[in-house]
Amino acid sequence: MNVQKKRAKFDYSSPEVRAMVDEVVHGTFMKEGTMIAFPTHFPGATVPIVPDESHITALDVTPSGLVYGGTSGKRAHVFVGMFHGVTGMVLDFGAVEGATHCAAVCCGKQNVLACVNGPGGGKIVSAKLARLPFDLIQEWGFGKTTLDVLGEPSPGEPIVHAIPCPKREHVIGITPHHLFTADMASGKIQRGAEVSGSGRLAMTTQGTVVGLDGTTHLWNYDPAGGTLKREAYRLPGGKWGKAQFRWAKDPVNGILYTADDDRRLFTFHGERGFSGPLAKAQVAPIGPMAATFDGRVFGFCGPDLAKMFCYDPHTGQISDLGVAVSVFERRRYGYVFGDAVTGRDGEIVFGEDDDFGHVWLYFPKILKA
Repeated sequence: MNVQKKRAKFDYSSPEVRAMVDEVVHGTFMKEGTMIAFPTHFPGATVPIVPDESHITALDVTPSGLVYGGTSGKRAHVFVGMFHGVTGMVLDFGAVEGATHCAAVCCGKQNVLACVNGPGGGKIVSAKLARLPFDLIQEWGFGKTTLDVLGEPSPGEPIVHAIPCPKREHVIGITPHHLFTADMASGKIQRGAEVSGSGRLAMTTQGTVVGLDGTTHLWNYDPAGGTLKREAYRLPGGKWGKAQFRWAKDPVNGILYTADDDRRLFTFHGERGFSGPLAKAQVAPIGPMAATFDGRVFGFCGPDLAKMFCYDPHTGQISDLGVAVSVFERRRYGYVFGDAVTGRDGEIVFGEDDDFGHVWLYFPKILKA
């Protein structure tokens, strides 16, 4: 019998947590679509990342569909996942010396940059993109991938988040007090202007980067011109500042989604700014989310025992899809998730932020015409 041990501590005095536990007891798991949980190894060929080093907190996807990720725990690892063709595997590149947390992973044209943190602050490491056989039919061997340390964006400061530019030539990131850029090809890191470094970053439809500027505004950075505008956009009316600021980007039209502490969704456009509140998820806080090609947004909400939700922009409604479970090959329940990205074919890829974390692929239900 496969028993999954969960280390998170639940606050049962919270009405929201009690309601979630009650629903789980009564069997409210995935209501639509299909989830598949991949362990962090290639069965029969490699070993998985050890449980207390496998909390997946960062993901990115290459245009060809390879999924790169970073973990947190006693040590931080960088890995690649292959889920198309005759593959179905995750390959660990190894642990980063002195790092315990991965804040971001950014895929370039030739290499991948991972932003990791340790007791001495944050640093950027680089690895070449995987050149593995795409059809893993035979007993293929796997070579050692080198993780090269590029440097520290701001000595002594941890890295909060980072994203690649649209052409995947540079990485734009933040520490608690500074903005920085890193060249994907040369590895050169430049520390920029002072910013309020909190929450996550996002790329607008205009190709600029936005991030939290205190608790009332967003700053706006233009990578092309190297200009930063403080308090460029005012946050809409709502409750902001307590939960981690997250984004989801529509992969077709580029519109951004975010949510406040009161679990209300908003859209953001670089020219039009924020919309009013769209809909409200079941519980707070809103966790990682991503949008598929038809515009629907899928994500998780709630502390520790997360529930999946779906926001459909065509109807303006949020639906409750239940607690994550994968029943293929080996049963796995998903409680906490650290990041989400849109996969090559429109599937949503979630990183499980838990011991023995898995890479979860969610295939949404296809709506009737």
